[in-house]
Amino acid sequence: MIPPTYISTFLLVCLIISIQAGILYPKASKTRDLQYLDGLWSFSLNASASSQELSGNPNDKDIHLMPVPSSYNDILTSSEGRDHLGSVVYQRRFIVPSTWTRERRRIWLRFGSVCYSAKVYVNEKFAFDHSIGHLPFAGEITDLVNDDENTIKVIVDNTLTSTTIPQGSVSTLPGGRKAQRYSFDFFNYAGIDRPVALYTTSLTYIDDLTIHTSLNKTTGIVSYKVDLHRDENSKNALISYNVTVLDKNNNKVGENVEASGHILIPDAHLWWPYLMHENAGYCYRLKVDIFDSSDTLIDSYTQHVGIRELFWNSTSVTINGKPIYIRGFGRHEDSDIRGKGLDLPLIIRDHNLIRWIGANAYRTSHYPYAEEIMDLADELGIMIIDETSAIDIHNISDELLKNHKRAITELYNRDKNRPGVVIWSLANEPRSQKSDSADYYMSIVNHMKSLDKTRPVTIVNMNRNWDDYSQQFVDVIFFNRYNAWYMNTGALDTVVTEVVQECKHWHELHNKPVVIAEYGGDAMVGLHDLPAYAWSEEYQAKLLSEHFKAFDQLRNKSWFIGEMIWNFADFNTAQSFQRVGGNKKGIFTRQRQPKEAAHLVRRRYWALAKKLDNATIPSDLEEYFIDY
Repeated sequence: MIPPTYISTFLLVCLIISIQAGILYPKASKTRDLQYLDGLWSFSLNASASSQELSGNPNDKDIHLMPVPSSYNDILTSSEGRDHLGSVVYQRRFIVPSTWTRERRRIWLRFGSVCYSAKVYVNEKFAFDHSIGHLPFAGEITDLVNDDENTIKVIVDNTLTSTTIPQGSVSTLPGGRKAQRYSFDFFNYAGIDRPVALYTTSLTYIDDLTIHTSLNKTTGIVSYKVDLHRDENSKNALISYNVTVLDKNNNKVGENVEASGHILIPDAHLWWPYLMHENAGYCYRLKVDIFDSSDTLIDSYTQHVGIRELFWNSTSVTINGKPIYIRGFGRHEDSDIRGKGLDLPLIIRDHNLIRWIGANAYRTSHYPYAEEIMDLADELGIMIIDETSAIDIHNISDELLKNHKRAITELYNRDKNRPGVVIWSLANEPRSQKSDSADYYMSIVNHMKSLDKTRPVTIVNMNRNWDDYSQQFVDVIFFNRYNAWYMNTGALDTVVTEVVQECKHWHELHNKPVVIAEYGGDAMVGLHDLPAYAWSEEYQAKLLSEHFKAFDQLRNKSWFIGEMIWNFADFNTAQSFQRVGGNKKGIFTRQRQPKEAAHLVRRRYWALAKKLDNATIPSDLEEYFIDY
């Protein structure tokens, strides 16, 4: 039997989202064609080039070849490119197959992400625009293209202001050059940094798909809703549905013939986090086919589904009835040369390292990560704390709140069906110590909860517990604290007391589960000191080890549910006398090679997996003993 409260919640959420356009990931099917426009584009830092054709002449000093996807900053050899502020221009030619225009299809252009705002022109005609980075957007271009050669031009602007997400400001330097200022501690990469897709749909097509899952003993319940966009000429035409769930062996295990409903999966394979089950990350496929009155297939779309159920209270978050203990990291999309550009070899290496080290989670600090990364996390059973790009929020305003809510909505629409997303993070380190900010944070939490009541919500905080007006609204306390690094530098003997006391204070104040979302210290690879000294590999390892002692005391308290190191790997930052070649808090280098601390963390994370989840320690690993 399906719980009635679950049905009412699901229908309420569907009602809310049904008025919002879908942003389904582009996939080829029997009814959809797909090609990518990735590759080398013409590129200019000169914004005036937006009004002219970008020549392919390699001797034109204003025109460059630019790989898409990538950030443009580290591709060029000049500081003007690296530190550019304002608009740049991308352009390329493409051909639309004649079958696309002859067969009365809709033709769409989709960007996985452009940082930060984009105006898109097709054959010199305005197509659509978008103004939030790290999130996908698309537009129909059917009436703008022909079946001969076409031109696409994208004007990209990386300017951040007091009302953008994230925030920033512009200052004028001596000599008159304008420079972007921002308070976040990672490089402000820009450009077309994720794939660009050209695809088709039928005139009537599947616009969106919403999936929620729950359990009734051993039966999995897949609740779904299909949103159609109907052709103007067939608004009242009869449409029939065939919705099927397929297992990993392509066997049909359930079906329905309604636009929305529930599919029961007896003896379901559940989606479990990595190392919590021998078959972690199990995903089914939900396939939606729609037909016209003559039973002709109109559209077909397939979405992976992980069957799992989350609950939370004042002391825990559970998945499928089992308490979660988070072992993980904060991370960045960041690599040499590509910046934040999608890099498939890199993301495979990253997730191989995540599994090697025994982690089960990471936060998409401090912005939504590429859909290809999220797909991989779902498949591998990696839990995701999914974060918006709202970082260091200050100078709040009605316009900022509107943009923040839009960023939340777009993130939800993109990732709502992902089993790996277990917690929403609405902001990182906001300046929430001001009492007049309480309404702002209550508003964004309520907004997310109006969209999704099936996942807990957090705001990652850096303030002390007596000086914060955001945590009263969240479901789980996440906070950042750099003991023996930014505070009491070098005093490793202070770590255990400080960590244990502060975690207890947070729980006592709000009666909610607690996670340390960031802790750690920088280490220059190859720098060694005995006794341990700040910036050495030994100091980083010792600092983490002292935190582990505190965490082992806190794990006796059921409300302490996770530890997340900052950071997984070294990453680039703005130039600063405090940063030598970027932020070095990674336990891996920027090239994804381990520092001394990585081996320590590996022993600990696998020991926790063995103790908490009965995982088998790898044969090549020296065990880390836990006394608590």
